[in-house]
Amino acid sequence: MSDQSFEHVDAGRSIDWGRTSADYDRFRPGPPDSFYQRLQALGVGLPAQRILDLGTGTGLLARRFAADGATVSGLDFSPGQLEMARAAALRDGLSIDFRQGGAESLPFEASSFDVVTANQCWMYFDLKQTIPEVVRVLTPTGRLLVSHFSFMPRLDPVVAASEALVLEHNPDWSGADWDGVLPAEPAWSAEAFELVGLFVYDEAIPFTRESWRGRMRALRGIAASLTKQQVATFDQAHKEMLEEMVPAEFDVLHRIHAHIFKPREG
Repeated sequence: MSDQSFEHVDAGRSIDWGRTSADYDRFRPGPPDSFYQRLQALGVGLPAQRILDLGTGTGLLARRFAADGATVSGLDFSPGQLEMARAAALRDGLSIDFRQGGAESLPFEASSFDVVTANQCWMYFDLKQTIPEVVRVLTPTGRLLVSHFSFMPRLDPVVAASEALVLEHNPDWSGADWDGVLPAEPAWSAEAFELVGLFVYDEAIPFTRESWRGRMRALRGIAASLTKQQVATFDQAHKEMLEEMVPAEFDVLHRIHAHIFKPREG
């Protein structure tokens, strides 16, 4: 089974991330180098650390951590995403333990990891089940990283126009018009975790018209939700819009946001 639905996401529409995997791998960039540099300054992503990447998708974070010398496992619900992640790791000459499963029931022993990461995926988990599991698999001195790497529709007109087009083709998509604001200490963290690190900054990420089209196709609101014909119809309209709006190469403003937590004692 690869389809998922979430009552609080996209009106409960069925989502199959596996249908996005080819575009996801080719066109959806991971966070920039500056993200990993800041993490290492805060003790996350260091060589020899044991890291578990939840909702790993095509393994963008997992592969970077492994390339930097960490011992990495990646977990995802989607077989299609994992197939692409394994192929990409093989292509990059990296050894990563990719497994299928949900964050609510982790297939790992207690105290197995120094770091657990969740980039652009924490919102999809049942946190009442996930948080105890994360605490269980972390060492007592371990860290949880919850991060976001998101384009900014309220600051970037290209993003705003592309999102408006997505909504024309999928009005149920609930990811539009993000204001870029996240609480310093989210309510879900209060009982189990203590905040030990936080950073937020904006960076312009380079795209071409083709790669931005691929990035938008990889949205859960497009390829993960719509039929192939619907995706093709959206993509053609997006192509025509971009040809009128932007040069062949351009930048898209993104906000990089990271919380780093440690488990509370007791």
